[in-house]
Amino acid sequence: MDGAGDGEVQRLDLPDAEVHYRPDWLDPDAADAAFEALIAEIDWQVHRIRLFGREVETPRLCSWIGDPGAAYAYSGTRFEPRAWTPTLQRLRERLQGEGVGTFNSVLANRYRNGRDSMGWHSDDERELGPVPVIASISLGAPRRFRLRHRRDPALRAELELEPGSLLVMQGQTQRHYRHDLPRTARPVGERINLTFRWILAAGASSLDSTRLGRAG
Repeated sequence: MDGAGDGEVQRLDLPDAEVHYRPDWLDPDAADAAFEALIAEIDWQVHRIRLFGREVETPRLCSWIGDPGAAYAYSGTRFEPRAWTPTLQRLRERLQGEGVGTFNSVLANRYRNGRDSMGWHSDDERELGPVPVIASISLGAPRRFRLRHRRDPALRAELELEPGSLLVMQGQTQRHYRHDLPRTARPVGERINLTFRWILAAGASSLDSTRLGRAG
């Protein structure tokens, strides 16, 4: 895929984690083009999930996309994959071509403004396996992203995820850390986040009704 940036990969200094960040994985023109294409290509929806025994709407627009059979379940709801769009397929091919990982699915989140958010969670469902690779591409407006150790809150990191950036969480990161994308009162533009992952087996799930979503 054209539009590759030329920046160096940054490794976050966090114990019990493997987190790498490349702020310009896509150059600005390619990032802008991907953002505009995905706004049009994806069938954006408000997902309804179960939280504390009742159905609520996620505070963002979402779409679950993947290979046939790559169903995903979280917070009491099962999502069947929609077909890959041309832009998502090109991004997947580039990730795999660079050796980032092998991916059969992606969760697309669209944050319309600063009120849209993602709560604290880990991507640790059984169908993701014990050491999942989560490749997160950010497009559109920058947003603040935080990681926090499950047992030691003093172990934390914070990033401003730039458009065209790639954040990769792998190894034992999901076992030991939670992450979120908090709300903000300051004016911000729209943002799209794509979290590519591999679903091990259709139908396997580890539901947790206390969490409101997956990845940034």
